[in-house]
Amino acid sequence: MNDIIGAGPRRVDGRLKVTGHAQYTADHGLKRMAYAYGVYSTIASGRVTRIDTDEAQRMPGVLGIFHHGHFTELYRPPKMKLNPAKIDRLVKVDESRLPFEDDRVYYAGQFVAMVVADSFEQARAAAYRVKVEYKEEPALATLAQAKKEQSPKTAGSDYSRGDPQAGFDKAAHRIDFTYTTPVETHNPMEMHATTAYWEGDRLFVYESTQSVIVHRNTLARIFGLSPDKVELQSPFIGSGFGSKLWAWPHSPATCAVARLVGRPVQFVVPRPQMFTTTGHRPATEQRLRLATDDQGKLLSVRHESVNSTSFTDQNTESCGSVTKSLYSCPNLAVTHATLQVNHGTPTSMRAPGAAPGLFALESAMDEMAEAVGMDPLAFRKLNASTRDESKDMPWSSNHLQEAFDKAAAKFGWDKRTPEPGSMRDGHEVIGYGLAACNWDAMRCACEARVSLRADGTAYVTCGAQDIGTGTYTIVAQAVSKITGLPLENITVQLGDSSFPPGPVSGGSWATASVLPAVAEATRDAIEQLKSFAIEDGPFKGADPKVLEFANGRLVKDGEALDFANLLTTRRLSSAEGEARTQTADKSDVSIRSFGAHFVEVRWDPGISRLRVSRVVSAIDVGQVINAKAAANQVEGAIVMAIGMAMFEATSYDERNAMPTNNDYAEYMVPVHADQPPELDVILLDYPDYALNEFGARGIGEIGITGLAAAIANAVYHATGKRIRDLPITLDKLMDEIPQAV
Repeated sequence: MNDIIGAGPRRVDGRLKVTGHAQYTADHGLKRMAYAYGVYSTIASGRVTRIDTDEAQRMPGVLGIFHHGHFTELYRPPKMKLNPAKIDRLVKVDESRLPFEDDRVYYAGQFVAMVVADSFEQARAAAYRVKVEYKEEPALATLAQAKKEQSPKTAGSDYSRGDPQAGFDKAAHRIDFTYTTPVETHNPMEMHATTAYWEGDRLFVYESTQSVIVHRNTLARIFGLSPDKVELQSPFIGSGFGSKLWAWPHSPATCAVARLVGRPVQFVVPRPQMFTTTGHRPATEQRLRLATDDQGKLLSVRHESVNSTSFTDQNTESCGSVTKSLYSCPNLAVTHATLQVNHGTPTSMRAPGAAPGLFALESAMDEMAEAVGMDPLAFRKLNASTRDESKDMPWSSNHLQEAFDKAAAKFGWDKRTPEPGSMRDGHEVIGYGLAACNWDAMRCACEARVSLRADGTAYVTCGAQDIGTGTYTIVAQAVSKITGLPLENITVQLGDSSFPPGPVSGGSWATASVLPAVAEATRDAIEQLKSFAIEDGPFKGADPKVLEFANGRLVKDGEALDFANLLTTRRLSSAEGEARTQTADKSDVSIRSFGAHFVEVRWDPGISRLRVSRVVSAIDVGQVINAKAAANQVEGAIVMAIGMAMFEATSYDERNAMPTNNDYAEYMVPVHADQPPELDVILLDYPDYALNEFGARGIGEIGITGLAAAIANAVYHATGKRIRDLPITLDKLMDEIPQAV
């Protein structure tokens, strides 16, 4: 089984999912369970002046109606910085304002009341009968409006080296452009949900979350409980894309009303409120100023970004995080700022900062290449960094040049003619575009427990969670690699706060964090097996160092002993192993993942049809653990990036900041017909042992970074129109329509 790492076995949890046996949060039907439904603000700024619940309270099945004048006291959780070494102690919320804390309204769709009833239908019907009166105040809907009312607030994460202004002034070639990205909403298939009940002073919760441990800690602080009094389970999650990293108001609210009505309560966030109360990627405005010498070498880069945030929380979209190090440049500055608008609090969305940041940077790199008169690929290869200049460190592993070469060869970049609109196929104009992609490589502390059992199986527990990316399977692969057991003999249990603490499933750090702990715990269990073997039996008195373990057996001098027989003979149930592994020592190297996207678009001006027809991506993310799951992650990220580039934008009425497309009917996402017929993913597969013993870096985020720019660059090559404001909608490509005189 030595080749199990890097292979592409089917997901071990696949059968549970396709047969409907996998239990998601809203699938838990508890005895005497009640249901909650929210009442949401119909203004974006102001105060609640009156809540009339009389009619709703009289409706059948209603158990209670809760709001700022009728609720329990909760505690605010402390604001804590994320420390990868102490992830198991982290407490964090996305919206710091507690549910029903006061009568203030900061955004449309904010919770103003919650109805609890015997059935979902009764709760919803009663919620529609709750009458809320407001004193409305002027609201800010967009960054443009906020700029007129406020000065941008410095948001931190700034960086500079050299003298960017002087480098710009003396350069032979210069560009100065601004790029914008709109609010995007996560919209995972499974909506946010909480099912909660109390037994005395103990709280039990099923939650759709990307961190069972952090969510458990947070609820404990909010209710003033010891963490061991809260048990939270999330064995299956229908994705989250960052929106389920931290607790939102509906979760503590549901737990609170469950205690108040004395029954289990389930709450599922309706799809329209997934656009208002559970986060989004904020809007950004980014100014890029690049300059080069006569040969095309970068002399100066300045990346200034401002993003929208809420009136309750400061959230920074770190658009310049990649700019600091992806390309070599002696004079560079990155700044971040925020402006407050009447939206809910923004949060992390797949590749936060890097996704909008690389749209701007990689668009600017294309525009700079054109100003210099260079091929866009040659320009990037000339300027790609050979070390992390932001930290003055060597890269642990960087194969970006190879990614460029392999993807370009597969794509056929050498067939590109440089003039916009010069490549045609019948009615369609063909455009080629490319962009680099980049993402941080991170690792957290993690604990795991592995049991080698008398029935010949292995049982693994870890307080991580699988958000749909395949964590169950790669954990089983790691155990199989060390023990030689087939995957069908390995049971993996995740998503329970009573298990050994695991990391957040976000930031592409779950694999790099969980596998070392699982491997160490497996070896610890094997050491216990060895101690059993030398106490009695054929290996009695042997030095445990000479015993080997392979294919489920202990071996010495050619003599093998099956571990299940050893345990059965000794009347032992199992050999147990536990481990806690720490963060990686990154003091001497800089660790990131790299890659390149090449995109072909086709534009038919006669019928105004734009489509992405082909994508080739080469990704350098260290050792690939599961080839099938890894390719699937990149493919999914590419489709999500097509949405970012061409479809997605959450819109707000500029008169009152009310969302205007907060549903799947009008919030456009790519469907099957929008996906490229040809999508090739090349995984370079160079182990990076600076991060962990498996050489694996995360892969979930990197695929979305850069692709929107690659599409925009291809659109320019096809149409001659440079689109600097996402999404690239058809109206931006059409010729102006003459007005009647």
